[in-house]
Amino acid sequence: MSMRERNFSILIGIVILSLLAGWIDWPANPGIHLHLGPINIDREIKVHQGLDLQGGLQVLLQADVPEGETVDTEALRTAKVIVENRVNGLGVTEPLVQLQGDRRIIVELPGIKDPKLAISTIRETGLLEFVDAGYTYLEPGTVIKTTYGSTSSEELTTPTPPVTEESTVQATTTVTPSMTEEPTVQATATAEATSVVETTPLPGETPAVETSPTPSPTLSPTETVYTTILTGKHLKPEGTKVRVDFSQGTAQPMVAIEFNDEGTPIFANFTATHQNQYLAIVLDKKVISCPVIEEPIPSGQAVIKGKFTEAAAKSLAVQLRYGALPIPLRVETTRTVGPTLGQESVRKSIIAGGIGLLTVLLFMLIYYRLPGFLADLALIIYALLNLAVFKLMPVTLTLPGITGFLLSTGMAVDANILIFERMKEELRAGRTLAAAIGAGFDRAWNAIRDSQISTLIVCTILYFFGSNFGASIVKGFAVTLAIGTVINVFTAITVTRTFILFVFELAGETLRDKKWLLGV
Repeated sequence: MSMRERNFSILIGIVILSLLAGWIDWPANPGIHLHLGPINIDREIKVHQGLDLQGGLQVLLQADVPEGETVDTEALRTAKVIVENRVNGLGVTEPLVQLQGDRRIIVELPGIKDPKLAISTIRETGLLEFVDAGYTYLEPGTVIKTTYGSTSSEELTTPTPPVTEESTVQATTTVTPSMTEEPTVQATATAEATSVVETTPLPGETPAVETSPTPSPTLSPTETVYTTILTGKHLKPEGTKVRVDFSQGTAQPMVAIEFNDEGTPIFANFTATHQNQYLAIVLDKKVISCPVIEEPIPSGQAVIKGKFTEAAAKSLAVQLRYGALPIPLRVETTRTVGPTLGQESVRKSIIAGGIGLLTVLLFMLIYYRLPGFLADLALIIYALLNLAVFKLMPVTLTLPGITGFLLSTGMAVDANILIFERMKEELRAGRTLAAAIGAGFDRAWNAIRDSQISTLIVCTILYFFGSNFGASIVKGFAVTLAIGTVINVFTAITVTRTFILFVFELAGETLRDKKWLLGV
């Protein structure tokens, strides 16, 4: 392939990329909806706004320990990480979760639609237990006592005999309640490449087993200590093995779970030897489902079914996936943040950005003429690509993030200025136009590379400090500036160069004598 053909191919690629970016940036973009056989993609493409732009919920959590008792710093940091994971699991984009003092955590949730569900999700301990209820049906919502967390030091095991060979030959079995409208647990033989983070008990809780017979159905739940057969620690440790599942062919959401190598035989043993008895599923000592065992489940894969809304099922999956909080948290205050200030700030930021961008475009056009015009085209493509990346990743735009984008836009012409000044020097020295173009790009590259690397190092430092020292306001700035820096290298070196070479191919060396047009 000749140089001319290569440049033309790159030009076609740039045009296609620009059209694609323009389609993504289009405000009325319908999103991506692709349904071709096994491929099912439904993705909304939009600008995600931060708390300062669209409003949301701010929650102040405090360690729920007696006054005067010291809160373990490491436990509080662990709780912060778990809360952050849970918030991310709810689908909130760029939440703010940071420590305040030695016993508080601040949580900011942009655009949250269900504040009550969000608060319950981030503060619940998420301690999952599978409890032997014998022949007693436990109504969902009932608070019970279990052997898990008692003072006994015995290891948590099932008190049932080993599973028989006959009971393990079935690949798919079902556990259903005696009443069809109640939740069920159903085994699934489908193994998917998803994962769950192990659920851990609260500090001081010791797995234990009650060796007494199955509780009598005549006893009240509040008077009975039920035997815990399995806990969240027996779930597979890869995060998305606990997930919301619709794969059973119904519109009703379910929470899919999968036991690990330790939990699978315990679950198989229990379901094989306790048929027609109840296995209560308990979260934080509260029954959420109480299905009856109809057949053994040897696979270790099951789903929790019930009258879940999709949001409630997602909340339960998040709690189970990211484990129990090491310390209890209570909601100290909640505050709804309105978007009025954000909307006004956005309006002023757009005006300022538009004025700044127009000023840069005019400067390049007036001072560098034809090369400046080509650089302006590259700068427009640069802005289109930036916004497209923000919407696809997605990047949540906050006021500092918008500042980073505007700054990177102003800096995007720096590389072009270095190149054009070098080209002018070569032309004044009597070089041909082709040689001047080549020297301009080749000799300016070292300076461009070093300046962009320096900017990326600064962005990394800002992001690190924002993530680890509570200065989260600079994270959005660092992210948008870093994205702009990387795209800047592409547009300055590849896009601008391709445009200049294409024009040179059309006009040839006759351009060399038109000093004014070249800005020399």
